[in-house]
Amino acid sequence: MSNSRHRRYVVPFAVAGVLGLVLTGCAEGGSTPTNTSGAGETVKISGGITGSEADALNQSFTQFTADTGIKVEYTGDKSFEGNIVTKVSGGSAPDIAIVPQPGLLKTLVGTGQVKVATDEVTANVDKNWSSDWKTYGTVDGKFYAAPMLANVKGYVWYSPSEFKTWGVQVPKTWDELLTLTKTIQQKTGKAPWCAGFASGDASGWPGTDWVEDLVLRQSGPDVYDQWVANTVPFTDAKIKNAFDAVGQILLNPAYVNAGFGDVKSINSTAFADVASKVADGTCALTHQASFLSSNFLTAKTAAGAVPTVAADGDVYAFLLPGIKAGETSVEAGGEFVAGFSDSAATKKVLAYMSTPDFANARVKLGGVISANKNADASLASSAFLTDAMKTLQNSNTVVRFDASDLMPAVVGSGSFWKGMVSWIDGKSTDQVLSDIQAGYKN
Repeated sequence: MSNSRHRRYVVPFAVAGVLGLVLTGCAEGGSTPTNTSGAGETVKISGGITGSEADALNQSFTQFTADTGIKVEYTGDKSFEGNIVTKVSGGSAPDIAIVPQPGLLKTLVGTGQVKVATDEVTANVDKNWSSDWKTYGTVDGKFYAAPMLANVKGYVWYSPSEFKTWGVQVPKTWDELLTLTKTIQQKTGKAPWCAGFASGDASGWPGTDWVEDLVLRQSGPDVYDQWVANTVPFTDAKIKNAFDAVGQILLNPAYVNAGFGDVKSINSTAFADVASKVADGTCALTHQASFLSSNFLTAKTAAGAVPTVAADGDVYAFLLPGIKAGETSVEAGGEFVAGFSDSAATKKVLAYMSTPDFANARVKLGGVISANKNADASLASSAFLTDAMKTLQNSNTVVRFDASDLMPAVVGSGSFWKGMVSWIDGKSTDQVLSDIQAGYKN
């Protein structure tokens, strides 16, 4: 997500087909509506999604344009999070913004420029998403923004063939994961894990995902929610326990940073670069969200082939296990679609983006998933992504949104990100926790 907070999703992948729409660099803002149908108008969307993902997003509107006559132009901005509030406050808001975190959505709502969701969008969200997802698009009791795409965090990527060679199995508990790590290190004589925190202005965010996963698994969803609300501060023993657990891997020079260097090299390694090391066998294990599957499409195995992402293939992933076997708690991320225009065309685009039809159109193009309960998970571009999507759609799965995305930006994308970088650089856990908590005073 978050390059911008969209760091977690902005990754390259192969997209089949020809673009049905042209990505432009035009100024944001749409035309004044001249009819109630919106036909012939152009709706402009802005967000942090760039590269081939931006191309695929534009292509997702091809059928919609054919059906309605409304053109959609999405423009990606790598500095979206840093620019969008200034643009909106200065009167240069796009018709629609794809917002990668609820905290930023709240800030935008505070400008007074975000439109409350229409009745049609509200009905679609009530029908197609769980109530939690609707809550994340709600500010001060008013619903503003429908969910768009999603990702499942907390996967551990590995090589099934190497596991077979080493005689090890996918762990079912956190303790078994630590035992697995030690076993691989002893069998290979090398660090089993690789990690990368580098992401420009957003450096540090992969570390927050690690901590969030452990808070959820060690202390449960209630404590997780209290932590997000700052009723359980970072300086609480429960949060320190999560840091200590993560530190058993990330601060251990015998366990990291495979293929890149020592512990401190985590901060200089780009977050997406770990995929190539897992693919070629240099790194046995890495922790990253479901979107990393897209990076393997541009990686190479030791033999020079594109790795197969499958349970019996070159690479695959298992969810970071819970403290007890059988627990299924996952952290998720996603984007929200906020409208700034009352035009008929904009309202129709917003309504379309809250339907299974839009989710299916985008998921089918590859590399992404949706938490839309009525979208077709079988359309995902791999068996892995289908499973990840079904995990989100399953009502029995305990799902919590990325905690740092829910926290005020000064902490979630500020002191928390920076604190993770300082922690890897060697600052004490107690000082890091105190520094992160101090972000609430800024």
